Amino acid sequence: MIMGVSITDRAAEKIKQLSAAENKDSQGLRLKVVGGGCSGLQYKMDLDLQRPGDRVFEKDGAKVLVDMKSLLYLNGTELDYKEELMQAGFVFQNPNVKRSCGCGTSFTV
Repeated sequence: MIMGVSITDRAAEKIKQLSAAENKDSQGLRLKVVGGGCSGLQYKMDLDLQRPGDRVFEKDGAKVLVDMKSLLYLNGTELDYKEELMQAGFVFQNPNVKRSCGCGTSFTV
């Protein structure tokens, strides 16, 4: 069953800020799972245009684009954005992850 990717209010706001700052209002945040990292898989993100076959998840005008292969790994994931004293960035709450590494960007399913 495809549940997709949910987007928190903070993540939606940050996606809109990034798109506006780069004059890419028509684009969305592409989430992709690629091979690599110390645990075998890692997340990749960039602003991009929608492509044929993409699933698009929206919240308050912010778009997240996911190709069908990556959706197999991202299904059920919540995308959040956190700003803390020492770091800021997008955070994935992915129920499919069995193990992740210490750096937080690499995982195994």
